[in-house]
Amino acid sequence: MKLIQRPRRNRKTEALRQMVAETDLRVSQLVLPLFLCEGKGQQQVISSMPGIYRMSPDVLLQEVGKAVALGVKTFDLFPALSEVHKDPYGKESLNPNGLLPTTLKMIRDKFPDVTLISDVALDPYSSDGHDGIVKNGKILNDETVEVLAKMAIVHAQAGADIVSPSDMMDGRVGAIREALDQEGFIDTGILSYSAKYASSFYGPFREALDSAPKFGDKKTYQMDFRNAREALREVELDELEGADMVMVKPALSYLDIIADVKAHTHLPVAAYNVSGEYGLIKAGAKAGIIDETRAMVETLYSIRRAGADVIFTYFALPMAEWLAAHRN
Repeated sequence: MKLIQRPRRNRKTEALRQMVAETDLRVSQLVLPLFLCEGKGQQQVISSMPGIYRMSPDVLLQEVGKAVALGVKTFDLFPALSEVHKDPYGKESLNPNGLLPTTLKMIRDKFPDVTLISDVALDPYSSDGHDGIVKNGKILNDETVEVLAKMAIVHAQAGADIVSPSDMMDGRVGAIREALDQEGFIDTGILSYSAKYASSFYGPFREALDSAPKFGDKKTYQMDFRNAREALREVELDELEGADMVMVKPALSYLDIIADVKAHTHLPVAAYNVSGEYGLIKAGAKAGIIDETRAMVETLYSIRRAGADVIFTYFALPMAEWLAAHRN
């Protein structure tokens, strides 16, 4: 064949493929979500998320140390609370001596150089299992935002570098920014879940936190999976309200949204490789359908290729090990 262009020339050796690779992924771009539970010496199995556990603060500190040794230095904390700490208004979310603030302080004291992100939403604290206050079957927006702003202050006081509202209430970024600034936390960042979709891929996460809604679903506040332009509207509003970073969640079914958001904002873009995506790879590997490591690497690189600057993933530690082994 008389071909002038032969793209395969650039693929013929590993060294050449490395040289022309278009997408780079660094361990510093990985965020490890961590699930907290009460007690001491606790490491509770999450059946739908093999290898991921609910951990009491003392055990979680060991996990943080392991992650830091691998180069993972950013963590997002989620509390799993017993029912005794839950009520319709999520009052425990404002307890400065609660599970999450106490653990933030413990990590900050032992690992002063890590970056700590705290989840700001009511579902772990709500007896209704929703991200907001419920009245007559309706999730109240403005009343919820008032609580979220107070919660963000509690987290900032405990040592959070970044607060991350995941609730999808309207106006919460602006309210949180104003509340933080009034209390002197002008350097505390806001990573907003700007485009969080009402997804079927959250199931294992809700098992981990026992936070499934007790009635209905979350479609009145989380986004419709059919919509793309709406995501750009949400991002623009959060930018105007003072967000420092924006997120798309989930990642794999929304790679197009990640790319669109990346093209429309100058803020760092995060993507959440969610529990269902993690669980499917684990299940596929267990069934012998796929190679777990190769699927993990391909998945995380696809999210990065789509435009994510930061990736929240339960694969953070094995991916860090892979990156170390394949460092060039």
